[in-house]
Amino acid sequence: MDRAQDAARWLAEAWETGNPLAPLPPEIAPRDLAEGEDAAFALLEALGLEPCGVRVAPGPGGAALAAPMLDTRLLKSPATIALPALRHASASAALVAVLAEPLTDAPPRFAALHPALDIAASRFTAGPADAAAALADCGGLGFVVAGRAGPAGARPERAALGAPTDRARGAPFDVEAALAPAIAAARRFGGLPAGALLVVAGLSPGIIPRAGQTLAARFGRVGRAEAAFAEA
Repeated sequence: MDRAQDAARWLAEAWETGNPLAPLPPEIAPRDLAEGEDAAFALLEALGLEPCGVRVAPGPGGAALAAPMLDTRLLKSPATIALPALRHASASAALVAVLAEPLTDAPPRFAALHPALDIAASRFTAGPADAAAALADCGGLGFVVAGRAGPAGARPERAALGAPTDRARGAPFDVEAALAPAIAAARRFGGLPAGALLVVAGLSPGIIPRAGQTLAARFGRVGRAEAAFAEA
């Protein structure tokens, strides 16, 4: 059994049981991002899951980590999330793009853009040792809470994250530039079919959620996604 499969076996147990995971032993820990990527796909195989797309999110040191997205971790807004089930949780505004046709070398067409709230998490007790370990843990995927698709043709220009009553305009961003890393990763992974998802997190500064708190990611007229964080 190779390093990626060994690492995936350790991670799969943590994903299935919810038990915390110590740092991976040096002899199986991914040594770079390429090995972390291999371990992430081996993890899905060990769990018997198929990806529904690609998620790109900030990792340790600010690295943009591209990993498989799972439909079991996709929630409809508004959602309620048991905070104790997530270790090292961090929320950020995100965007979910639905492919209108299979992804090829041609510029992609999107059937819909959804405002989203990304909640990153870690199966490691003390958090990932480095970006490669975070990538092996499916890029720190916790949950993605997606709101209703924005109006046809609408493109968000700003993303804000805060309390539902917060009126801050948020930070500007360019949709095409934001989605570019997810598109590149999906092509590197072998492409995606129509209906697959491209998820881009980190479109706002991260917020560590607190029990009893509700957060909303807002994208102007494109809409919003909201999640409440419960104590249990």
